[in-house]
Amino acid sequence: MSKIAIIIGSTRPGRNGEAVAHWIYEIASKRNDAAFEIVDIADYHLPLLDEPKGAASGEYTKTHTKEWSKKIDAFDGFIFVTPEYNHATSPALMNAIDFLYREWNNKAAGFVGYGAAGATTAVENLRMIMAEIQIADVRNQVRLSLFNDFNNFSEFKPAPYQEKSVHAMIDQVINWSSALGGLR
Repeated sequence: MSKIAIIIGSTRPGRNGEAVAHWIYEIASKRNDAAFEIVDIADYHLPLLDEPKGAASGEYTKTHTKEWSKKIDAFDGFIFVTPEYNHATSPALMNAIDFLYREWNNKAAGFVGYGAAGATTAVENLRMIMAEIQIADVRNQVRLSLFNDFNNFSEFKPAPYQEKSVHAMIDQVINWSSALGGLR
């Protein structure tokens, strides 16, 4: 059975990502075809890249990097919950991704974006990053609008049709995670 992380991609105070991730987890946990876990990058207190060697070396010296490495290495796939900041993913998520390399390889990823236009450009930004760290990203994604899926841009109230898009994305993440198992 695949093990999938739902990664909260923001550390901003008052962030919407935490409510979104818990909603995704609530939907996902009703399934019996994979195990899901919420991973909050804020819990790892990752500073701006402070390792003396690049992530591809795998030679980590900092405790926070070793803990982050162990956590990410344990998963077969990921669901990234990302806000959109200036048409890109959050700097905190980008930093968390950049801390590691091998731990991401040959796994699958899906995306849940929230923003004015469903975080479409943030997800496209992440798709380019996924190619570099050898993650197969799936086509289906969840696009949450700050105008339609949130009250006053902060209280998360997803439209009922969004659950169907969550299942479609999760189906693909599980299938690709399983398919890539032989490469891992």
